[in-house]
Amino acid sequence: MSTQDLVAKLWNLCNLLRDDGVTYHEYINELTFLVFLKMVEETGQDELIPSGCRWADLEAMNSATRLEAYKKMLVDLGSHGSLITQAIYNNASTVIRKPATLNKLVTEIDKLDWYNAKTEGLGDMYEGLLEINATEKKSGAGQYFTPRVLINAMVELMKPTLDDVIVDPTAGTGGFLISAHHYIKQHNNISALDETAYDKYQHKTFYGMELVPDTRRLAMMNLMLHDLAIDDQNAGILFGDTLSNEGKQLPQATLILANPPFGTKQGGGIPTRDDLVHYTSNKQLAFLHLMYHVMLKPGGRAAVVLPDNVLFEGSTGRTIRQDLMEKCNLHTILRLPTGIFYAAGVKTNVLFFSKPKDANKDKANTQNVWVYDLRANMPQFGKRTLFTPKHLEEFYAAVGHDLTHVDETSRQAFIERHAQQNGNAQECRLRCFSREQIRRKDDSLDLAWIRDDSVEDSASLPEPDVLITQALEEMAGAMQELQAILVELGAAEEGEEVTL
Repeated sequence: MSTQDLVAKLWNLCNLLRDDGVTYHEYINELTFLVFLKMVEETGQDELIPSGCRWADLEAMNSATRLEAYKKMLVDLGSHGSLITQAIYNNASTVIRKPATLNKLVTEIDKLDWYNAKTEGLGDMYEGLLEINATEKKSGAGQYFTPRVLINAMVELMKPTLDDVIVDPTAGTGGFLISAHHYIKQHNNISALDETAYDKYQHKTFYGMELVPDTRRLAMMNLMLHDLAIDDQNAGILFGDTLSNEGKQLPQATLILANPPFGTKQGGGIPTRDDLVHYTSNKQLAFLHLMYHVMLKPGGRAAVVLPDNVLFEGSTGRTIRQDLMEKCNLHTILRLPTGIFYAAGVKTNVLFFSKPKDANKDKANTQNVWVYDLRANMPQFGKRTLFTPKHLEEFYAAVGHDLTHVDETSRQAFIERHAQQNGNAQECRLRCFSREQIRRKDDSLDLAWIRDDSVEDSASLPEPDVLITQALEEMAGAMQELQAILVELGAAEEGEEVTL
């Protein structure tokens, strides 16, 4: 059984949960509680779990009383065992109501072919489960899941090394940290590291923070299954609000990889950290300011996913962009196509920037911003048209495969080749904007120049079903925003499904 087959079979178990009244956003938690116990058994790590609370203990229980015993087991796991065990089961409870449902789940999970799954990697299996959960709009999980293709591309371009301190201040389920871990393993012999170097790699290299308890639970599980040690006192996914002083637990980074959550700060307030200069209720702008102003070490580099509003918002937004371009070299912006995120109706970009090694050099660091437009005249991505590495091939050719430095000569040569081959440099997806040009545009970084025929040509509009789907996604995004406001006002419960 391949990893993909195992993921599909595990997700199909959600049908059992649905029949027991479990809602979409609760599926992945219920599976995580059970699958963790099974995986600990399969990997021979029983020492992580206290005696009496292991998979074998659950299997041996009387089927008539198993559900009640399981509820008590979850409470015990939240306060006993290893740090990771306690983190995963912190405040854990089950919403399973029927003993028969739990009995069936235990039986079906035990029947799966875990031997082959271990060979291919349990971490990849779990990430596959998280991805399926994110694609289900009803689960609401798309808000914290960044497509793996994009994560891997950002990591590949940032070239993480054994010397890096890698931080994701909005860790979600840990995708950026895990991808960076894979990249470092591919380019280094981790098993050959001496004890000191290995301890540094496991405990002083990968850091994240996550505000949502259930999401952090998934991240901790994800890191563990990818053989990244968890130590709440040093590394791993810390629990807290990075925009508050809790975020000071994170160390300064040599590499930041992040996709800050979309929307305004919970409750509509401004960050409560006391080490910022510019304060705004726009959460993405606040995270951008925090990352370049506080979190990034001199000489550090960052790749951050941000929505369009960060590029053009006035007032404090303009001030933050000006400050970013003074203190850092914002050398590359990738305009992403629509539809690649599971959160509906979101238009996004990746900002690549670096900080000078000399901490005193905090003026005029951005001379040119190179923008690659992967949005104009691109298909509508989604379940029908998947975003794949192939769609990024020309971007790599245009900007180079290594964004730890910028080869402007090579980039200009790419534009000239395009003009020679196509007779029109205007339609090249890569363009350079000088700092002075951006200044004349009121410091807006919303830089588009290619005529988007997919939007403007009425003779080549998408099929009606595609247009309807797009409209529904836009409406769904608006409804989610309104639902969040209702939750903040106390008029609705978190996770409650929006109904008309």
